[in-house]
Amino acid sequence: MNHAAGLSGMDESMKPEDLYDWDKMCSALAAQAPWWEPGTATGYHAITQGYLIGELVRRITGQTLGQFFATEIARPLQADFHIGVPESEFPRIANLIVAGEGEAPAPEDPESISARTFRNPFSPARYSWTDGWRKAEIPAANGHGNARSVARAQAPLACGGSAFGVRLFSEDIARQVMQPRIEGHDLVTGVPQTFGLGFGIVPESVPLSPNKNTCYWGGWGGSAVVIDQDARISAAYVMNKMADGLTGDFRSFKLLAAVYRNL
Repeated sequence: MNHAAGLSGMDESMKPEDLYDWDKMCSALAAQAPWWEPGTATGYHAITQGYLIGELVRRITGQTLGQFFATEIARPLQADFHIGVPESEFPRIANLIVAGEGEAPAPEDPESISARTFRNPFSPARYSWTDGWRKAEIPAANGHGNARSVARAQAPLACGGSAFGVRLFSEDIARQVMQPRIEGHDLVTGVPQTFGLGFGIVPESVPLSPNKNTCYWGGWGGSAVVIDQDARISAAYVMNKMADGLTGDFRSFKLLAAVYRNL
């Protein structure tokens, strides 16, 4: 849950289309030797995290992560968000406006863990325009929704496990998310990082919130979500015009500041 498994990428070379093949990706991860001793350091599992967690969900429930999310979270909360989009919803999707060449940033050392993570597996942003990408379940990368749906899906975490008349988990689990599990210099993003239970804990150096019990994460191009249990709010920003950031950008940060001013 905390990007510390040592499986942020893989040695077996993968084509962008291989991300659509769930069994191939999970088999490659099962055979992959960790790039560092699991649990000793954090390294953002940019793409692989979705397969690692999704395969656990599949083995426990018999459902894919997209199916489980739809039946247990999205539909009960009426959150208009999909992991694997039905063709009937394709006309509602806005194509990403790609920044530059639509490639991930290249670290200076091509053999670093960071460079290897973003190089393989990787899919250029323009692949998101294709039917294959939209239909596939790539849980760390191809969720489709709007900002309202992202915030709505996270609202139970902000409100002690329950929102809109739906209880997803206990207040104790909600509190546990905010407890730091691992921290240090992230081997992939190259910045200090603290992870709670699956989320980044807001650091003092990046004051996204004035409140202590706040977690967040952001996406390539600028999207971001912040969950504040003290204020009992979830706030999200998504875009189709990509910026260069890997985990959010100043557009989302400025809007979040406006949210807190209005509170």
